[in-house]
Amino acid sequence: MARLVTSAGTVTLALTRVERLEGFHGDINAPLASVTGVRAADDLWSELRGIRAPGTGIPKVIAVCTCRGPFGKDFAAVHGRGPGVVVEFDGQEFQRWVVSVDDPGPVVAELSAATALG
Repeated sequence: MARLVTSAGTVTLALTRVERLEGFHGDINAPLASVTGVRAADDLWSELRGIRAPGTGIPKVIAVCTCRGPFGKDFAAVHGRGPGVVVEFDGQEFQRWVVSVDDPGPVVAELSAATALG
């Protein structure tokens, strides 16, 4: 499962090898200063928006993909129906990362503390 890692003023969406193949993408980095919001979500499937292009998607099973629409682009690394985290950005390639996380509370707290949101 993908991990959100913060270090040295950067947040990284670290994908597994399989996710890199599924999403046709490598790890994604963004400056912590560009984070405008971070929150837990119980239903990540309702957070997905736009059209998957490119990537892998089976509804309610897996979505590792770039989602495109009039809003720009989001990146999703969603597995199953569990909880996760939505990270919002300003001025980056992706407007949001939608990521499955087993326990979103500590991830949200860590990322909020590392940004101006904390």
